[in-house]
Amino acid sequence: MIRDLGLSIAVSAMTIGTAFHPVATHAAASNRIMQMPHISAISIGEGTPVVLIPGLSSPRTVWDGVVAGLAKDHRVYVVQVNGFAGDAPGANLSPGILEGIVEDLHALIEREKIAGAAIVGHSMGGLVALKLAEKHHADPGRIMIVDALPFIGTLFSPAATVPMVEPQAKAMRDAQVASYGKPVSDAAAQAIADRLALKPVSRALVSGWVKTADPRVSGAAMYEDMTSDLRPVMKTIVTPITLVYPWSVGGPTKPQADAMYHAAYKDAPHVTFVDIGDARHFVMLDQPALFQKAVGAFLSR
Repeated sequence: MIRDLGLSIAVSAMTIGTAFHPVATHAAASNRIMQMPHISAISIGEGTPVVLIPGLSSPRTVWDGVVAGLAKDHRVYVVQVNGFAGDAPGANLSPGILEGIVEDLHALIEREKIAGAAIVGHSMGGLVALKLAEKHHADPGRIMIVDALPFIGTLFSPAATVPMVEPQAKAMRDAQVASYGKPVSDAAAQAIADRLALKPVSRALVSGWVKTADPRVSGAAMYEDMTSDLRPVMKTIVTPITLVYPWSVGGPTKPQADAMYHAAYKDAPHVTFVDIGDARHFVMLDQPALFQKAVGAFLSR
């Protein structure tokens, strides 16, 4: 069952001096948008800062269920990775996507003078949040990781290493990049969505997002995600972490999920574990009310 979860996330990966310039945005409620080499960020609302980072191939709209509520008393920065949701890839056609995202976030935090902001990251965005906390200690005041691991290879084997995972990651990256210019079939997109989300409405959204991501970016970012191993530095990340993870009858079950995620974060000094049942990888879509509650509790700590 745990291996099934690993395969699900891997399939998701397959599909799916900094300058700031104003650009157009579909988010009518936003106050402004900042364009950077690796990301863009919409800011909305006023108050204590919160930064929301989506996962691989996901648009910023994955956070729609929480943005409006948060913007009532927070300054919310909603990130989107260049190359996802139909955006131009920008600098993300070159290696170093994840490190580039980290440095863009650091530049954003410095420019906006929001050091100590709460950071929320889903999937690949969760890994980015951990990297930010490890490299720029003062940037996040606390981080919420939504279904992400310090090393994704442990989903396949507890004894996995980067050299063991790298050949598979390279093959998956190359296959994804080679699909550029070819439309994703409805059946393929739906199969991916069915593995990553539980509810029909959630699956419909994920299926659409799979089709709009630039496979050159999603393939390369997936490779970097799969070959990043933060386990050796987890003990140095003193930023408080809240880990939100899903479980369901279809697997992993709650005991399986509890064991896996607690083991993965055992070396982090300050972790609060929050499990949400009847959900899969896109927890915020499958269980929006429970996820909103978890975000509220995270921000109130």
